[in-house]
Amino acid sequence: MLHDLLPILLMFIVAAGIAAALLLLTHFFGPRKPGDIKLSPYESGKEVIGEARIRFPFRFYIIAMLFVLFDIELVFLYPWAVVYKQYLTKGTYILVEMLVFISLLVVGYVYAWKRGALEWE
Repeated sequence: MLHDLLPILLMFIVAAGIAAALLLLTHFFGPRKPGDIKLSPYESGKEVIGEARIRFPFRFYIIAMLFVLFDIELVFLYPWAVVYKQYLTKGTYILVEMLVFISLLVVGYVYAWKRGALEWE
C-alpha cells in the first residue's frame, strides 16, 4: 500500500521544495525599490477618491442570481442534445421531457420579468 503511494508523496515533496526554493530566491535576490506609487493601494497612477466599499443595489444581486440560475439550467441542454439521436428510436418521451423542462424555464423567466426583477434603474 505504501509502496503505491510513494511516487505521489515524492512528487508533493519535490513540488513543495521547488516552491520554497523559488520563494526564497526571489526574497533574497529580488529588487526592492519601494516608493509612494508602489505602496499605494492601486498602481494605476490615479489618486484614490472616496472609499473602496460602495453599496450595490439589491437588484444587482437578484439579476446576478437569475443569470446564474438560468445559465446553469441551460447547461443541461447540451448533454440532452448529444444523446437525443440515440434515444429518438424509443419514442418521443425524451423530446416531451425536454419540452417540459424548457417550458418550466420559460415560465420562471416570464414570472421574473413580470415581477420586474430584470428591470435595471
